[in-house]
Amino acid sequence: MGCDWPLSEASQWVDVGHQRWHVQRLGQGPGKGVLLLLHGTGASTHSWRALAPLLAPDFELLIPDLPGHGFSEPLPPAQRSLPGMARALGALLTHLQVTPHAVLGHSAGAALMMRLALDAPWTAPTLVGLNAALMPFDGIAGWWYAPMAWLLARNPLVPRLAAWRAQDERAVRRLIDATGSRLDARGVSLYAQLLRQPRHVAGVLAMMSNWNLQQLQADLPRLRCLLCLVAADGDLTVPPRQAQQSASRVPGATVQWLQGLGHLAHEEAPERVADVLLACLAGGARPRAAP
Repeated sequence: MGCDWPLSEASQWVDVGHQRWHVQRLGQGPGKGVLLLLHGTGASTHSWRALAPLLAPDFELLIPDLPGHGFSEPLPPAQRSLPGMARALGALLTHLQVTPHAVLGHSAGAALMMRLALDAPWTAPTLVGLNAALMPFDGIAGWWYAPMAWLLARNPLVPRLAAWRAQDERAVRRLIDATGSRLDARGVSLYAQLLRQPRHVAGVLAMMSNWNLQQLQADLPRLRCLLCLVAADGDLTVPPRQAQQSASRVPGATVQWLQGLGHLAHEEAPERVADVLLACLAGGARPRAAP
């Protein structure tokens, strides 16, 4: 890792069994406990680079690269499902002797957050999902998405071809623009660096091909946490209406709306997002009508 990687001064490597994790730890919040941050598919700890310093005065932050992403090693094939990744994350927390006070999950990281809360012997009191990817794709996309990802994940040439394509930052910018977000040159460059690593691309495909959300949806009514879903109205990756649909399945869940932002809202406008997230984490957020 280069010294210019975001928040690299907070990085450490943690071995749990045969799994090596890259995690970042920062912040000394005044007694509010540990906040676990979980990035989405294709991202890494870098995606929290601007938001984390805004949350650090209130919390101690624990930010891992998910297995196969960034600098964390991939899980064995049999453990790459949503429940398998949740178990691995639980083992990391046990190893670190950390019980989060709250969890913030972006996109697929929100699904992992909820699976962890449902399956772990403990649960964080507060969960916040940012542009949470909690529902299977609708219609025909739902039929071909997972099988296509499965096939791509098993072709060893695909990660190398994708990494070669990412040499062109214009292609990476188009990929980011398709999420409904607009990132600055530094943000695009960081994603390009990740996508130029075949191992990272392979980790992304492995996660996509093993992500089954039907069971998670069926289990949501069992969730007994304070849940706040934050949805950006310009998200082109996860339809914003899914926030209300998923919240309706969890007793007491609330939905907050971000105007004029896309799927990577926390990288576009970290100050605005921090205000909403801190209100959710404080338990003071109230449901807002959809725009």
